[in-house]
Amino acid sequence: MSENKLETKERIIVVGMALKSEDAKELEISLDELEELAQAANGEVVGRLSQSKERVDVRSFIGKGKLEELAELVKNMEVDTVVFNDELSGAQIRNIEAQVECKVIDRTGLILDIFARRAVSKEGKLQVELAQHQYRLPRLTGLGVSLSRMGAGIGTRGPGETKLEMDRRHILERVTEIKRQLKQIEKTREINRKQRLNSSAPIVALVGYTNAGKSTLMNQLAKLDDEFEASREVFVQDMLFATLDTTLRKSKLNNGKTFLVTDTVGFVSKLPTNLVEAFKGTLEEVVYADLILHVMDLTNEKLDLQRATTEKILKELGCEQKEQIVVYNKVDVVENIEELKLGLEADAVYLSAKSGEGLDVLLDTIEKRMKNRYYSVRMILPYDRGDLLSYFHDSGDIQETNYIEDGIEIKITLNEEEYNRYQQYVAEKYD
Repeated sequence: MSENKLETKERIIVVGMALKSEDAKELEISLDELEELAQAANGEVVGRLSQSKERVDVRSFIGKGKLEELAELVKNMEVDTVVFNDELSGAQIRNIEAQVECKVIDRTGLILDIFARRAVSKEGKLQVELAQHQYRLPRLTGLGVSLSRMGAGIGTRGPGETKLEMDRRHILERVTEIKRQLKQIEKTREINRKQRLNSSAPIVALVGYTNAGKSTLMNQLAKLDDEFEASREVFVQDMLFATLDTTLRKSKLNNGKTFLVTDTVGFVSKLPTNLVEAFKGTLEEVVYADLILHVMDLTNEKLDLQRATTEKILKELGCEQKEQIVVYNKVDVVENIEELKLGLEADAVYLSAKSGEGLDVLLDTIEKRMKNRYYSVRMILPYDRGDLLSYFHDSGDIQETNYIEDGIEIKITLNEEEYNRYQQYVAEKYD
């Protein structure tokens, strides 16, 4: 039985506030996403409350009148949890809970809860626990009362209730221990990364909003590898943050050359700073990539939000200038595709990661963007170097073979390392 089947859905009200200087429409879009996040945490959203205000209320975030309205809604709708769209201080949570008499969490707490559900590997679990401790530590004073009656459910997973009630010193000790363990894991990652960087295969990183289809696309690309095994498929499910752990697979271009593709954790707007920091080691895989595929869900009405969120995080990682291909996914379920294209990037690639439609176009585009890593050449191999002919047959895509007086003439695409190693046999290089 799955975890969701064992749980009773919590009845949730989502609450958001836009300052007078902010766009009310953006607030509604953000609240729509907050509802999706609540559902991903196995909650049932039964109500929504929004407010436009000059400034944040220091005591309760929203105004006194709105807080009374919220308390009335909680009582009448038998609500279990109130989720705020912005980060709250521990004191604000305590003050709101005193008024509404139910559990109160914020967007960050909700996202951390979902990550705690999704984490599978040791590294993933440690990263989430670190982020949760760092988020909750400054709120311990304000959360003192609420933690004791919080019980189970959304916002309480990960370190667990017992750990949350530990004193500050013990939590700091645990944070130190987690960082030590993550540093050991990072050393192993660094060794593996150096081995990859020393190899001739370029690295392509998939980035984008959560549930945009990155893992599905990765599986399609991985299947192009001659040594692909079905057991190596990345987990795919139609839900937010299905993938937390970075994975690496081999793939092959249309010219027969191998490249590596790496998946990353999906992004979401207002992704908690602690979470980005905790997953920095994982996200750094993007920094070392030769090319980024920015995957976006064409069926999602919030394309601008997806784009802006991903670009913001890439900038935080210091790789916003890295070579990118924008990939619009899910063309198989979109009507009026030509109309949609009019307002989007002219050089974007459109595909269906599920069916594989448009995959060849993507591979051709990757090859063009990687042209500085590949060389189309005519080579003449001496007749006594049959070993080289066998090597190129196995490792490359030989387009043409001719037996001439001077040796064996082949036309082939070489990667950078091969070109440098066998340059003495290159008779001609093509553009």
